Amino acid sequence: MADSTIAREGASSLKRAISKLKSAGLRLTQPRIAILDALHQHKQLTSIEQLHAALADGSCDLVTVYRCIGAFEKIGLVRRAFFHNGTALYELNLEQPMRYHVVCRTTNRVTELNADTSAELGSALNQVENTLRGRGYADVSHIVEFFGVAP
Repeated sequence: MADSTIAREGASSLKRAISKLKSAGLRLTQPRIAILDALHQHKQLTSIEQLHAALADGSCDLVTVYRCIGAFEKIGLVRRAFFHNGTALYELNLEQPMRYHVVCRTTNRVTELNADTSAELGSALNQVENTLRGRGYADVSHIVEFFGVAP
């Protein structure tokens, strides 16, 4: 893929993320844009500390990163996953199908499940969420992570 195509796709993703911020009524600030850009650049699950380190230009402090990620999560702009030790990891959620991961307990390497497996699992979990909503539960969501020792 040509560099210009990659740049256009990246700009498009960032524009969608900014649009989602605006439509949720959140102000468009320089730290929020910088954090969104850092999330987009990582292209994988990322901890808040890794995001902060990626913002080495001093555009925002660690507390700001935590607050922004919390706000992004509330509006569904980021998804949270976990390492087996409880460390929270984040990725952009730009209307893509839910992705599921397996985390190696030895190396902490995160591997995304293939699209077919994720789609099948997501479908089953969505049915469970719908059943719970039918029983009167509100604001239903789920987090599923798999852990194991990689071959």
